[in-house]
Amino acid sequence: MPKKQFSVLVIAATYIGTVVGAGFASGQEVLQFFGYFGRAGLAGLAITAVLLSVFGYIIMELGRRLGAESHLPVIRYAGGRWIGSLLDWVTTAFLFGGLVTMGAGAGAIFSEQFGLPFIWGSVLMIAAALFTVLFGISGVVRSISFVVPLLLAAVFGVAVYTIATDYPALLATLRSYSEPSRAPLPYWPLTTVLYVSYNLVLAIAILAPLGAVSGPNRLRTGAILGGIGLGIGATLINLAILTHIGRAASYEIPMIMVAGTVSPLVRTVYTLILLAEVYTTAVGSLYGFVARLSKQGTPKYRYLSSGAAILALGLSQFGFSNLVGTLFPAVGFAGLLMLAALAFAVVRGKIGEYSKRGIKPVQPSPSLTFHLAEEISKRGNSPDDEN
Repeated sequence: MPKKQFSVLVIAATYIGTVVGAGFASGQEVLQFFGYFGRAGLAGLAITAVLLSVFGYIIMELGRRLGAESHLPVIRYAGGRWIGSLLDWVTTAFLFGGLVTMGAGAGAIFSEQFGLPFIWGSVLMIAAALFTVLFGISGVVRSISFVVPLLLAAVFGVAVYTIATDYPALLATLRSYSEPSRAPLPYWPLTTVLYVSYNLVLAIAILAPLGAVSGPNRLRTGAILGGIGLGIGATLINLAILTHIGRAASYEIPMIMVAGTVSPLVRTVYTLILLAEVYTTAVGSLYGFVARLSKQGTPKYRYLSSGAAILALGLSQFGFSNLVGTLFPAVGFAGLLMLAALAFAVVRGKIGEYSKRGIKPVQPSPSLTFHLAEEISKRGNSPDDEN
């Protein structure tokens, strides 16, 4: 195992950076899973923060105990051979789905914001992701660690400014607005669980091996801070969109519309940062998908990367909001099996008994996650090692 132990803040930042993708920052997924429920959606967001903290920690702790290099040991341990294998392929398939959605997101930005053909955005984004993945881990890590802080600053800045400057409109919306029929499912407790579920399905590829290069105390605190940070971020986005719900709900990328209410310059800057985040999310999705099926640097890795990119380009033409409203809930339903397996493993007391499941601990080599956390830690000061 790499000797370096990452600080609590690095673990939390890596967790947040893994979940905060273009769907999050666009506002579309927050709108569909929480915003349409009005006031009730705020309760869902509070529950989301708790569940992300709890299950994020479970995944990372299992990753630590199993010495996981990928999500595979964790989900096979939690679900057993058959369920674990099924979850492995579901997780891998939806990493590909993340690439498809990001291609659609880029197309929506090009169409709505620049007046350019939808397919131009999809082609350029997926081609950029393919080039980065073929370039190697260092390119993946640098892209993610550089863009995420900018995105978080933009999201928080736009959301806080919008809420603070038009608070009466927000209060009026919270008193009267509710359109659950526009949500993927008309029950906010269910959409809350599905939101947590699909985010963890996509994040487990990073969280599991992150646990293998961190100590247990740091994992626990990092998971709590990460879950709370994600909950606060999603809540701010939700409130900002609700402030302008009459207009924002008609946009594929509602947060760009909200940014435009601040100023045209802010809208342009937000759009560019969001495009960069679409790129990093596409890179992470393509890398996670291909790395699960092939060894980096081999001909199979290159061919599979290229083939996945071409197929994703075609599927991305279904549209961003359509994919968010259909693909993400489908991921969430599949992920419920994973959450149930993880919870069952903890209730049965199996979290420390991995050897009984026939899975031996391994010494993980430096992975995408290790390099990502290391790159993030360079931007701050990590304290000395601890468990």
